[in-house]
Amino acid sequence: MIYVIRHGQTDWNKEGRLQGRKGLPLNDEGVRQAENLKQQLSHVSFDYVFSSPQKRAQETAEIATGMPYVTDSRLDVYDLGEADGLLKREVKMAGPLPDSAFYDGVEGPGEFMKRIKHFMAEIEILHGKEDTNILISGHRCTTGAIGAFFNGIPDDRNILKLSSNNGEYKEYEFTVRR
Repeated sequence: MIYVIRHGQTDWNKEGRLQGRKGLPLNDEGVRQAENLKQQLSHVSFDYVFSSPQKRAQETAEIATGMPYVTDSRLDVYDLGEADGLLKREVKMAGPLPDSAFYDGVEGPGEFMKRIKHFMAEIEILHGKEDTNILISGHRCTTGAIGAFFNGIPDDRNILKLSSNNGEYKEYEFTVRR
């Protein structure tokens, strides 16, 4: 089984800021959310734990599982470029993403999906036929992209519809994918 968690709250989540690679560590509420995940997942014995390189995702994985995790750069949050850290209400958006015509350094959605798909395909090859429990700690975009890996990309291309809220998780099995 694959358990995909979104990191707990940070001050930027609370303030309504876009949070990419300049993001903050967990705040007190985020730690509480990670501890709640630990209780919710206490019945699961994890074989593997993977995390985004962002501190907030690593903290959540560590608190939720109490296990060592493997950091994988393919699970990194979507690169928001110059829009990183700005208040959401002030950002010029192109659909669910900051408009790359206004902000330098915004990662292309195709590149983002490509790296998540690459990671998931590798996990499927290595562990897809095993009876294992894998936890992946990431971000709103990560949880949405993994949801799209299993369920397909929504017609409107907005993978964020498939994402989790802070401190929540979703479960998937390789056998039910497309």
